[in-house]
Order: sequence, then C-alpha cells, then structure tokens
Amino acid sequence: MVAVVDSNNLSIPNLNTNGNESRVGYKRSVPRSNSGYVSSIMGECCISCTTFNILAPIYKRLDHQNQSLRESDVRDSWFNRNQTILDWLICERSSVICLQERLGNAGYNTFSLARTNNRGDGLLTALHRDYFNVLNYRELLFNDFGDRVAQLVHVESVVPFFQNQGGGQQEILIVNTHLLFPHDSSLSVVRLHQVYKILQYLELYQTENKLNHIPIILCGDWNGSKRGHVYKFLRSQGFVSSYDVAHQYTDGDADAHKWVSHRNHRGNICGVDFIWLRNPNQSRKPLQASWAEAVFSIIKCQLQKASLAENDAFAFFKADNNGDVITHSAFCEALRQVNLAGLPYGLSFQETDDLWAQADVDGNGVVNYEEFKQRMWNLSCSAQIENNCNDNMEDSKDCSEKEILGFAVKDAFLFPSEVEKGKWPENYSLSDHAPLSVVFSPVRMQSSS
Repeated sequence: MVAVVDSNNLSIPNLNTNGNESRVGYKRSVPRSNSGYVSSIMGECCISCTTFNILAPIYKRLDHQNQSLRESDVRDSWFNRNQTILDWLICERSSVICLQERLGNAGYNTFSLARTNNRGDGLLTALHRDYFNVLNYRELLFNDFGDRVAQLVHVESVVPFFQNQGGGQQEILIVNTHLLFPHDSSLSVVRLHQVYKILQYLELYQTENKLNHIPIILCGDWNGSKRGHVYKFLRSQGFVSSYDVAHQYTDGDADAHKWVSHRNHRGNICGVDFIWLRNPNQSRKPLQASWAEAVFSIIKCQLQKASLAENDAFAFFKADNNGDVITHSAFCEALRQVNLAGLPYGLSFQETDDLWAQADVDGNGVVNYEEFKQRMWNLSCSAQIENNCNDNMEDSKDCSEKEILGFAVKDAFLFPSEVEKGKWPENYSLSDHAPLSVVFSPVRMQSSS
C-alpha cells in the first residue's frame, strides 16, 4: 500500500507498542476489538496482512475554501493523526503491513521506497520478525507518467507452517504498490501497464530463482474498482481478491459495490484497496495474451463511448483501406486516435507490435474481419477463474507427490465497519482510505510437476 508522510524535515513520533490508546488525544473510532481484531482471530500458523493508504499530509486538504492549505502545514494535525494510525496498526499486529511509517520499534523489518522525481510520498512494507525472515528485496521503478513504484519482498516463514512437508518451499512473494489515479480514461492503459510490469517482473524473478510453486500476495491502492480493466487483468492471471473471497462476493455486477475503501477528492466512494492472492495451483492465461486482451478491452470501451458498434469499429480501424482488412499502419493510426499510442505515457513501439501479433492470428500481415471479432472485439475477457480459492485447496497428509504451500482466506475486514456496507462515515478521519486486513491460513497443496 502506500506510503505517505514526507519525513525529510518532520520528526516521527515514538511508537506505542503496547497497543493502548494514543496519548495525543486524537479523536477516533475504536476497531472491532480493543485488543486488536486481527491478532485475536489469528490461529496457529496463520499469517495476516494489512494494506492502508494513510493519505500523505502533503495531499490532505484542510479547507475546501482554501485548496492550498494542506495538513503538512499544520504539524499538530498530521502528528496526531499519524500517531493514531500507528497505534491502530500496532494494536492489530499484522504479520505484514504495507504503508509508510517507521515500525522497527514494534518488531518489524521495514523497507521504504520513495516515488521517483521527489513526489514526496512512497511505499513502506513492514514484516514482523516473529513471522518472516527476509530472503530478498527488490524495487521496481516504473519511470512513467505517474512516477509510481512497487516493492517486491521474498520471505520465508520463521516457524514452518507444516512440520513434515518433505522439503517443500514455505516461502512467499509479497508486492506492495500504488497505481496511478485515473484522472481520465486515457490513463487506463498507464495503470494497466504498471500492473503488467509487476507481473512481468514476478515471472522473471520466479524463473531466475526456480520459484514456480510459491504463493504470491499483492497489496496496495489499485485506484480502480472491481469493474475496471486492472481487476479483470489480475483475475485472468489467477489472482483473487481476498476480501471478496472471505465474504463470498462474485465478480458480477451485483457484487461490484458491496463495499468501499476510499472517498476520493471528488467526493466519490469506491472500493480500490485490494490484497490479491495467487496460489501456485491457480490456472491462468499466458501473460502477454492476457495483457493484449486487456488493452483491446480498453479500446473497445473507448469506441463504444463514441457509439461505435462492431461494424463501425472495424471500419474505424480499417480507415481508408479499400480492401476488407486492417493494415499494420492503419492499426497504429487507430491506436493514436484513441490516445493509446503517440503520447509520452502511451504504448511503446514494441507493445504496439505485440498487440498486432495477437490480432493477426494467421500472421499474414493484415487483420480480416473474423480476426478482428475473435481477438479485438468479442473478447473472452478474464477467462473467469473460480472466485472462491478456498475450494481449490487440499489439506491431505497422505500425498504421494511433493507438497507445496498454499493459503486459504480465513477472514478479511475493512475498518471502519460502515465501509463494508458500501457507506463512508463522516466522522472517520484517519485517512481518505479504509485499512484492509486479511488473515490467511496455510494449506497443503500438491505440485503438478
């Protein structure tokens, strides 16, 4: 999740490690349990993860009439809020915390990463030393329009999840990120590209380190809802939304707005904070093909907004070509017209060629109408993967094959509780985001290879 607080010139308060109320007198609601709800439901060998965009003081507006007045200008305001957030986090005592603050005094190893170009905020991932040893840490700098970044942490459990696992891996990959805010529809491809880079890097890291059978957890502020292209792209790659699994919500429109986690600067409320899980037995599409489908889906949405039906869309791509086919040059020009290419944050030449290769099924250098329908218009989208990942688990002790580690979602909650009902409480002031926490229980799975 996201890191916020510009700590270059501001002192960080000491941590209240016993989980008591903050001594600074900052008004706040009380979590589900005074003793810490997450820690109270953690069973033996379970792990927990909390992601929280704590809203950087440099972005928090204090006066709607004076937009230039920010919380960073009023030390007592950000100091008190910061202390309250820290108290809440320490009280919950998650195994993994993804945000921005210094938690070393509370038993955590912390890794911070600022956004590029001195944006004043960034990420922090904290891992409790009672639960994890850190094997490796990597930083991903997108160097793109939004100066966004991501963190990858490779960890192993301090205490084996299973005592008799026969040498199987008990390691996890954890990613923390904060995607670009979609100020307009032309930035959809930028957000998609940020996720694509993360998944490409994960594939490379797994290949280089021979980690094919390892669970992956993605945390953060994804700045997009369950109806968005990023959500569908991650689903096509075998990831499930842990909160939705815990509450048995589907990918359908009926469950798209059951919960919220953010009230943005426009006053809109939406669910944008996710903790994604992919178990090693989860099926998924080839990454490049899945990415191409997601980009074509963005194009289709853009054209439908312009009231173009299937035949009109084909004519748009075909442009002035007299033949009944789309040429490569016409394809590139169409991408420019829908603002997906030709801009500093648009598709690269290589990515455009990759898209073309997906569309030109027979490789003859042109795309006919049937290819257009098959690859660019009538998309199979996310190749729906079973949403309840807990049904894919097997907890058998008598396995003839090598056992590997997987996770089931034991519980997940958002705070304050009103957001779980799709409402934003007016008296909530910790952030413009709600913290999301998930408890995972380890399960045995069988390797397919």
